[in-house]
Amino acid sequence: MSDTPTPQATPATGDPQAPAAFGARLRQAMDTRGPLCVGIDPHASLLADWGLGDDVAGLERFSRTVVEALADRVAVLKPQSAFFERFGSRGVAVLERTVAEARAAGALVLMDAKRGDIGSTMAAYAAAYLDPASPLFSDALTVSPYLGFGSLDPAVELARASGCGLFALALTSNPEGAEVQHALRADGRSVAATVLGHLAERNAAERAAWQGQGRPLGSFGAVVGATLGDALAAAGGSLAIDGPLLAPGIGAQGATPADLPAVFGDAVGNVVPSVSRGVLRHGPDAAALRAAAAKIADDVRVAVK
Repeated sequence: MSDTPTPQATPATGDPQAPAAFGARLRQAMDTRGPLCVGIDPHASLLADWGLGDDVAGLERFSRTVVEALADRVAVLKPQSAFFERFGSRGVAVLERTVAEARAAGALVLMDAKRGDIGSTMAAYAAAYLDPASPLFSDALTVSPYLGFGSLDPAVELARASGCGLFALALTSNPEGAEVQHALRADGRSVAATVLGHLAERNAAERAAWQGQGRPLGSFGAVVGATLGDALAAAGGSLAIDGPLLAPGIGAQGATPADLPAVFGDAVGNVVPSVSRGVLRHGPDAAALRAAAAKIADDVRVAVK
């Protein structure tokens, strides 16, 4: 992985003042720094393993250590909002600093908040994470489409305007997810395949706005567990949404980089493997965190080439 800053991409429209599209920035970051997303998941047991207290001071020390060790070299850092929110306003303040410092060091920040609602409430969630004026402004946000994909329209619209991305839950690795995601609609398609279809449509619309500037990665991605050997079947035979596929499950959950081609098929080149404990368990030593992240990114490169 490179320690050079993430390059900026060409804007997604002809307007030179328009923000660079997230998908294009993500592709550049993965090409430059390696195809890896590292989670920032300061749960109580991991704080204890690092010799830190389960309190705001421990939270801040943990988060700052991860950012200082990795933000100048990994493509994406993914703070899990819940582990900060559990400390109330002081925890959210730590999250704000974590996001700002990670982005300043060149990493793309994917806020793992899995927001999903309707109308003005969804618009407010979108503003919290996708409005450049917000102290929690991130490069991308995880969202839940299970109130109907159209309920996410406020987030889709603000993401486009702000040059941000979305990752919608599609085929998650938890066993409970199958009862909804694998369910069949009247037209014979699974719910997950329907979500993927909506994402493909949003990416096609974004691509049309590039005005002949190539075929960049779309900004609207899906969350698809790397542990799901049957992901292609559940997706209706294709994961080709022309957008990124966030793939949690490598490491502690049992998947390996070598599993990626079988799970993702022809779309494997758009996979963003997400690792948390597999890297974080090597802390608090910064060099060990860097070595662990570099090893996984190298293994992914070999597996998907």
